[in-house]
Amino acid sequence: MSNKKKKEFMSLYKPIHARFERFCKARVYGEMDFKDLMQETVVVAFEKFEGINNKDAFLHFLFGISIRILSNSTKKIREEKWSDSFENRSHGYSEAERQLEIEDLYKALGKLPELQREALILFEISGFSIKEVAVIQEASEDAVKKRLTRGRQELAKLLTEQPVIA
Repeated sequence: MSNKKKKEFMSLYKPIHARFERFCKARVYGEMDFKDLMQETVVVAFEKFEGINNKDAFLHFLFGISIRILSNSTKKIREEKWSDSFENRSHGYSEAERQLEIEDLYKALGKLPELQREALILFEISGFSIKEVAVIQEASEDAVKKRLTRGRQELAKLLTEQPVIA
């Protein structure tokens, strides 16, 4: 770490510290401590500092990093809650009932349009990022996000439909 880099970083950070702190306090919504968010953001920003082209946009650079950190943190928490609830729920099921649920899921996935199904499988099951799914599907990230949203909505409808008994 060069002293020059530290000095330049701090000369940009000090004047915007209060605004950045208010931003972090407003964004966390009690999901994490705002000081932790600030600290993680500053560490990442310092590591990527040399890649900034426009030093006038430093505050927005920090905003973007903090939003991504918070988003990733929230996503991990949601995944952990979902995983925990699935594990707790599955303990009350027999293996046959669990297999039926999995079979229902695959049937419902089979009814989705191909691109939505592929996006859901790549993102939700295989763990690819939206950017990676976009490359695989040769589409924009916005298109992938729309496919995921529409696919989830349709999948929820298909899985909550009550079978018609004649």
